[in-house]
Amino acid sequence: MQVLLLFFVACVSIGHSQAYSAYRDAQIIAEYKRQLILNHAKIARQLVHRANWASVGSISTNKIVKDYPMVNIISVDDNNLEGKSSGVIRFLLTDLDFTGPDWQNNNKVTFLFTDEQTLNCKNANKDPMEPTCARVIISGQVKKLPKDEPSYTPALNTFIARHPAAVNWIKEHNFYLCELDIQNIFVLDFYGGPHQVNASDYYAIKI
Repeated sequence: MQVLLLFFVACVSIGHSQAYSAYRDAQIIAEYKRQLILNHAKIARQLVHRANWASVGSISTNKIVKDYPMVNIISVDDNNLEGKSSGVIRFLLTDLDFTGPDWQNNNKVTFLFTDEQTLNCKNANKDPMEPTCARVIISGQVKKLPKDEPSYTPALNTFIARHPAAVNWIKEHNFYLCELDIQNIFVLDFYGGPHQVNASDYYAIKI
């Protein structure tokens, strides 16, 4: 409804302008049509499902940069037991890395996914910073999954199926399985700024 209103206002403005621009008119119509077909929750789910990793921000506990934002690369998986998208973001952490100690002091983190991770933007001649190179910013709280829960081993096996190297991580460096309790999602997939997506809408998407 908001997009339709903006479209109407823009058209009225053009109609009263002394210098009518057919090119600008076409731009407005194209943007309106683009907004109509964008499903921001679906775009978020697709980016998460396609990604093998994400950039993760936390508040550092490292004494050299204590209280500064810290960023890390974390392997991720959202597959269910059938290998399809569940939307649930699972990942392995270790206390030997940056993110492990950080979340135990402050479990609020932010994950960044971008379409450039699959080189879709590069192949379409889009710069990674362009709004049309879709990105999803997901904030939430880290939850360490209890090993004694019946769902733990199947979830871990699903993760390992996607990241076989994780077998060695667990054995050598005491990695443990975690899940993101999603609190907020921002999707930037076109001009005009980010769109907020509710976690319930994100999980409701079927892909």
